[in-house]
This record gives sequence, C-alpha cells and structure tokens, in this order.
Amino acid sequence: MLALSVATPFAWEQKPTGPPTPPANPPSSPGSPNRNTNTFPNNGQPPDAPEDFVMFLTGKVATDDGSNLPTNVIVERRCSAKVRQQVYAGPDGDFSMQLGSVNDSTLDATAEGSSQSVMPNKFSETGIPRRLLENCELTATAAGFESPTISLMELDPSTKMLEVGTIRVHRRGKVEGATLNAAAYKGAPKEAITAYEKGLEAEKKGKLASAQDHFEKAVEIHPSFAYAWFQLGSVLRRQNDKAGARKAYQRAANIDEKLLGPHLGLAALAFEDENWKEVLEFTSPILEHDPFKSLTGYTVELEPFNYGETYYYNAVANYQLNQFDAAEKSARRAEQLLARSAELHVLMGEILARKRDYASAASELKTYLELDPHAKDAEQIRGRIAELERKSQSPDSTPRN
Repeated sequence: MLALSVATPFAWEQKPTGPPTPPANPPSSPGSPNRNTNTFPNNGQPPDAPEDFVMFLTGKVATDDGSNLPTNVIVERRCSAKVRQQVYAGPDGDFSMQLGSVNDSTLDATAEGSSQSVMPNKFSETGIPRRLLENCELTATAAGFESPTISLMELDPSTKMLEVGTIRVHRRGKVEGATLNAAAYKGAPKEAITAYEKGLEAEKKGKLASAQDHFEKAVEIHPSFAYAWFQLGSVLRRQNDKAGARKAYQRAANIDEKLLGPHLGLAALAFEDENWKEVLEFTSPILEHDPFKSLTGYTVELEPFNYGETYYYNAVANYQLNQFDAAEKSARRAEQLLARSAELHVLMGEILARKRDYASAASELKTYLELDPHAKDAEQIRGRIAELERKSQSPDSTPRN
C-alpha cells in the first residue's frame, strides 16, 4: 500500500497531489537543539574521525526452518541491557535502523560506559561513533519465536553502513491459532470457521475469486464474523472492488470496534481517493491503541498489528491539510516503525520546509539520497536540496514553532 504514494511525484512548490513514502532520519525540529549549532571539542570537530561513525544498521530476519515470519517482527537495539531503538522488519524480513536520529535514545544519556556526555542530535548528520556500540546488541522480537543476539562490536562497518547479516529466529513450538486466535472464533459455528479457513488458504494461493466465495459463505452463515468480513474486504480491494471492500471493512469495524485491521483498510481506501479528512478519521482510533509509544519495553504479543503504516497515512493526511505539527509528529513515529523507509525522508523534508526549517529539510533529503543514491528522482531531489540550502541562508528563514 505504501508503494502507491511513491508513484506520484512530489510537487515541490505546490500542494502535492500524491504523497511520498516513509523515511528513517528525523532532523532537529523547531524548538529542539539545532544540529548545526552543537559545539564540539577540538576546534568544533567531532571527537571521532568520520570513518569511525556508523549511520545505518541493515540486515534481515528469517526463520531457521524456512517458514514464514509473522507480520509484526520488531528488531531492537539494546545497549547496556536497555532498549535504545526499535524498527519493524519489512514483509520479507529486511530492516534498516538509522543511528543518531532523534529516535535513537542512546543520545539522551551518557555514552555507554563513557565519561563523555552525549547530547540529543549531536551526531545526527553523521551517525554515532562506533565506540558507542561497544555494549550494544541486536535482537528480533516475534510472537512464537526466540531470537539470538548479535553483538555489534564484533562486526566491521563498511563506510557508514553496518551490515549485520541475517538474524535467524527459532520457533518455540507449534504456533497456536496460526490462522486466527481462539477469541476471534468465539461464537462462530463450525461451518463458518471451515469456510473462513478455506478462504484464507485460497487467498494465500492467489485464488481471489475462490477466496471471496468462501468468505462470503462464512459471513452468510455467521453475519457477526468480524474477521471474515475483514478478509472479505481485503480480497475485494485486491480485485479493485473498492465499494464492496469499503462495505465489508465497515461491517467488520461495526461488529468489533477493537479490531484494528478494518480501520486501516478504510484508511487505505481513503488514502487512495485522497480523502484526507477520512484518512484522519480512520487512523486516529488506531493510533490511540498503539502499545509501542514508549521505548521502555513492550510485549509484541499485545497486538499483532504494524502501526507504522497507520502513522504514515496519518502524517500524509495532516500534511495535505496543512497541519504540519501533527504531520511531523506522526512522520517521526512512522520513522521508528517502518523498515525500508527512505522515501519517508521526502515527506519529512517537505513538512520541515513548510515550517521554514530549511536546513533540516535539506538534511532529510540528503538522507533520502544516501539511502537510495540511484533513486529515479535523484536529480530532482538534488535540485530541491540546493533550493532549500539557499533558503536557509536568507534572513526570513527562522523556523516556525
């Protein structure tokens, strides 16, 4: 669904007709310390040479038996036993974690085991010094799986990229309720459950018409089967029946308001129609349930749901409605949760440009090019960077709070 937003080029000086996709590096925002004004010892230079800085951790999560991963695998970096940063892995297990951003809580305290204090955003343009990874490790969290830990000090970075390889998770045992948990089956007769599971199997094989028939049978037998209505909506949407999908999603949401999937489905349809007020209407209830707002700890089994996409839709909608503070807030949260999120830097750059924080906006676009140097719009982005840097030198470039 996120790929849809990349298809329409950003209209730089006009209201965009279609948003971009997710990023990973938040710059200093208005009201927070400006990265370009931080002071360093040694004549204003960082204490570490540039080649000792690490900006991105990249890798992949896979199962050791070759089976499919759950949809909500979270990769987290822990330093001195404390969670410092978290991102969702993508559908294929790929992940990318940007170091030194405002999402990196290593920067809020004294360096790991070091006597030097590390202030927020101090290293954000170059990553963080390699020495700060001395007591850090990566692990993957996935419902029903156990993960090994990977020491970051044992790996050698290539330029600013640190490739950690594949984190292979091990299944703890038989996955309970692989298709649907027991609570969701509650009240459904056996015939409806059988039809539902046949629908899941057909959908998995790409037989969408057959899946639709099975889901329709399930809801005909058991009209209160919220999960079946939700899956029916998803299948109809994949067949470009937006009206049917919207009705099915709405029926599922009405039956079970705590089921978040239908709300995201409705938000996605509104996003495709560029109905930004509806996007906010459908994403706001989801974000109220986000159990991962704090990096102090969590249990991934709380809710098998990826909130990153929801925050992205919410950020774009707020941007389109000129609500830039709210857009920035959701975009930064999306940065924490989405794995392959280079294009989100374009959105963040435009949000900050609208707030006249031109230097930070240019930095976001530079990060986009660093993550995707061969992007089709690379030349356009470079031109936009030059424009923003010129604006940052003008007398009226004071960021709006």
